[in-house]
Parts: sequence; structure tokens; C-alpha cells
Amino acid sequence: MKKKIKVCLLFGGKSGEHEISLLSAKSIYNALDKTKYKVILVAIDKQGKWLLLNASNYLLNSSNSKLIKINKANSKNITFVSKGKKAELLSLESRITITSVDVFFPIIHGTFGEDGCIQGLLELLNTAYVGANVLGSSVGMDKDIMKKLLRDAKIPIAKFNTFKRGEKVNIKGLQYPVFVKPANMGSSVGIVKVKNKKELNFAIKKAFLYDTKILIEEYIKAREIECSVLGNENPIASVPGEIIPKHEFYSYIAKYIDKNGAELKIPAKLSSKKIKEIQSLAIKAYKALECSGMARVDFFLTLKGKIILNEINTLPGFTKISMYPKLWEISGIPYTKLLDRLIELAIEKKKQKDSLKREFSV
Repeated sequence: MKKKIKVCLLFGGKSGEHEISLLSAKSIYNALDKTKYKVILVAIDKQGKWLLLNASNYLLNSSNSKLIKINKANSKNITFVSKGKKAELLSLESRITITSVDVFFPIIHGTFGEDGCIQGLLELLNTAYVGANVLGSSVGMDKDIMKKLLRDAKIPIAKFNTFKRGEKVNIKGLQYPVFVKPANMGSSVGIVKVKNKKELNFAIKKAFLYDTKILIEEYIKAREIECSVLGNENPIASVPGEIIPKHEFYSYIAKYIDKNGAELKIPAKLSSKKIKEIQSLAIKAYKALECSGMARVDFFLTLKGKIILNEINTLPGFTKISMYPKLWEISGIPYTKLLDRLIELAIEKKKQKDSLKREFSV
């Protein structure tokens, strides 16, 4: 009998996207092929405590996106240590190794999980993990740095201004309406559409609650198109999908709470020429930002047919109705097979790193 791959599903985290991470983890756990994988469930609570959970009841209120939370009953406080080419999970109470891990599947959206922090820890553990590396994760998370790199790669982006806490904020070069956004946040957390000067101060204060750096970005009247990318050195792009928000914009509520918050058109109604153009730009952006494993690339398609890249998401939502897996399902890769491929890519990336020389002698 073939030995099962030990996959540690890592979720939760100290982030405004904590609950979305739990929803993603639930979908991934249910879909992972248990004949191939031994799944280890590790959650990080909102205080930063690492917990090994019991698979039989690891979530409370699991069907409610507002009330879902980690079930800490019968959990164990744990940490990880590096043992050669494997990471080991260690009980903090007994100091005894509980299990080793072959591959980590981090699905911690937002701060401390999608911004390179977790990826840096996993690099130090010398282990395989799904998704982008430290650099790809950090630049993909920081909208300011991301947009500057995309601009340098000659990829069309929206006009924007960046401000740090303590600086005088203005909309120089832009016209109302504008979007005010935290630079390092996802799932539309902290984003406000501002229609006039009166609304600007409120939006600025709200954005600075979530980050020390914010963006003020031009509003673009356009269709919202998303494309999924999969791979390491030779990535592929899915068919594009379209989001038609029923709210003012595709907000957190529209994404996760209001079931009728948006209409998803998969695939998007586009010409074959426009599909190829979007797929090509998605892959170009993916490579420019040093991504690997997976990413969802979000675009605006203006009424005149111009494609403008909005942002890239290196750890996209992974619920059954999330755009990233849905786009691949329509493109011919079902959810369970997609998870298999992501784990394979993580192992491939680790083998490639292991082949590099780490010592130098004259």
C-alpha cells in the first residue's frame, strides 16, 4: 500500500479575514482525497496561538459565515520544528513529537498568512508548502508595491496615490469617485468607495484601521473579470469569469455574507481574442510578481474594451463557490484534482530548492 502524504492544512490567523480562512479550510478538508493524504488540521486563533484540532469537530457554526469559529475543545497547543528535510509537529505540553509533515497547505488569507510571514516560517522549517514563496506573497499582498512592479512590467493598471500614516492625504490627479483601500488587506476589508470630499475622511480613517499604508485609487467603470493561474515555471491560465456585483462594489458583504450579493458568470461572455488577451496578461503578471503554485488575477474590462489589471491574489478564497476553484472546474480541472495538482507543485518546488548548492568553497 502506497504511503499517504502527510498534509498539514494551516488556517485561521490574526487577520480580518480569519473567518474566510475557516470557510476555505472546511472546503479543502472535505475535498482532499483521504486515500492519498493524511490531513493534519492546525489552526491559528485570533491571539496567535497554534492549535492541533480534532477532525471530527474542528469548527463551530461551520455553515454560518458570520459565526464560524475554531472549536478549541480537546485541541493541543503545538509548535513546529525542523528535523532535516522534514518538519515535525511538537506538543508544547509534553514536548513530544506528535507527527511529521510532508507538505503544508497554508490557507490563511490576509495579514500574517498571505503576506510572506507564514511562508518565511515554512522556509525556515525547510518544508514543502502550497502557494507563492516569501517574495511572491509579500509583493502580491502589498497593493502599492504590486502596482509599481506591474507598471514596470508594462501591464496596464489604474491610477493611484499611496500614503503612510501621518502623511497628508489627498486625491491629487484623481477625480471622484475614488476607492480608498488599506495597502495590505484582502477580501475588500476596509475598502470604501468615496463619492465626494465629505466622505473622504471617514474612508481614510477606516482604511488606516487595517494598515499603516493606504491607497487612493481611481474608479473605473468597467466589467470585473477574474482569471485563475496555476503552476510554477510554466503556469497556465483558466477561462475568465465575470463578477456582477449587486452592491455598490464587490464588497466583503457581497462576497461572503449576502448570498445574492453578486452574480457570477463562468465563463465570462467574451470573444476568443479577448479571452486570450486576458489569459496572457494574467500569466505575465503572475511571472512579474514571482508567483508560484496559484493566484487569481482580477481585471477591469472597460466599455471601450481596454483591459486594466486590478490586483493579484496569491491565496484566493477556496470555498466551493469561490472563483478560483470554480474557474478551474469550468476549465477542466475539478476541485479535488486541483488540490492534488497544488500539492504536486509544492513538492516539485521543494525538490528544486533542495537541488541548489548552499555551501561555497574556493
